[in-house]
Amino acid sequence: MVGRGRAQEGAKGRQSGGQVQTWPEARARRWRGTLLPHPADVFHTAAEYLKSAAATDFGPGRVTPWLPVAFGLGVAVYFSAEREPSWIAALAAVFLFAVLAYLARLRPLAFPLALMLTAFAAGFAIITIRAAVIAHPVLDRPVFGASVTGFVEAREERERSDRIVIRVHKLDGTRMAKPPERVRLSVRRGAAPAVGSFVSLKARLSPPTAPLRPGGYDFARDLYFQKIGAVGFVTGAIRIETPPAPQGFKLRYAAFIDGIRDGIDRRIRAAVPGDAGAIASALITGKRDAISTPVNEAMYVSSLAHVLSISG
Repeated sequence: MVGRGRAQEGAKGRQSGGQVQTWPEARARRWRGTLLPHPADVFHTAAEYLKSAAATDFGPGRVTPWLPVAFGLGVAVYFSAEREPSWIAALAAVFLFAVLAYLARLRPLAFPLALMLTAFAAGFAIITIRAAVIAHPVLDRPVFGASVTGFVEAREERERSDRIVIRVHKLDGTRMAKPPERVRLSVRRGAAPAVGSFVSLKARLSPPTAPLRPGGYDFARDLYFQKIGAVGFVTGAIRIETPPAPQGFKLRYAAFIDGIRDGIDRRIRAAVPGDAGAIASALITGKRDAISTPVNEAMYVSSLAHVLSISG
C-alpha cells in the first residue's frame, strides 16, 4: 500500500494542468548532441579543425619545417619505383613546380602547396641524378688471371697486406662488354706502388662481397658508392710502366696528399718510436700498419679499435 501511494504521488507530481511534464528542452538537446551528433555539425567541426590546423602549420613563416618532409618523401618514392626514372624528366618537374611556386607567391593556399611539390620533386630529382652519376659496371662472376693496367688511385697499408685501388685503363680476361671502372686489389705487404703510378699486373677478380648474414654490413653497397666494381688480389709481379695518358688533376692531387701523409708518418715515428708513435701517426694520417699485433688486439678487446678506424 505504501509503495502504491508513493507511485500515485509521483504520477501527480509529473502532471500539471492535465499535461505530463518532460525533460527541459536544453537538457534534451544536450543529450541528443552527446549521443547522436548531427552529421552537419560533425562536418562543420572537422572543417573548422582542418582550417585551423592548416593556418597554424602552413601559415607565413611556418612552411619551412615541412619542406624536408616533402623532400624525404620524394626520395622514398624514388626507391619504390619499379624501374630507373629519367633524370631529365625529374629535373623538368622541379623546374615546373618552381615556376608554379613563383607565380603563386601571393596566394596564401597555392603558394605553400607549390613549395611542397617543389621540395618533393627536388628530392626525387637529386636521388635520380645521384644514381645516374655513380652508375658503373660491376663484375658478375669471378675471373682468374685477368690482365689489369691502370693508375693507382689509393693505397692502404695494413698489418699483413696492403691494398690498392686501380682506375682501370684496360682489363683483359672478362666477358663483360664494359669492364669495371675501378678495382680494389690486395698486394703483398710493402709491395704497394705509390699513388699516381701506372701499373700492369695479373689478378684474380671477384664480384664485391654481399652481406655475410641478414642485416649485416653490405660490403658491395659500400664499394658501389666508391665506384669499385671488382675486388681481388694480385697473383704476380707489379710492373710500373709509362702512362699512355696524363694523370689528370684529381690523380695528381691524390698523389700530392699521399706524399704529405707519408712525410708526416715518417716524422712522427722518428720522433716518437714504438707503438706510441704508431698510434699517434694513425690518429693523424690514418696509417695503421706500424701498430704491433698485441696493441691492435688490446684495442679491439677494449672496444677502442673504432678510434683508429675513423682516424686520419
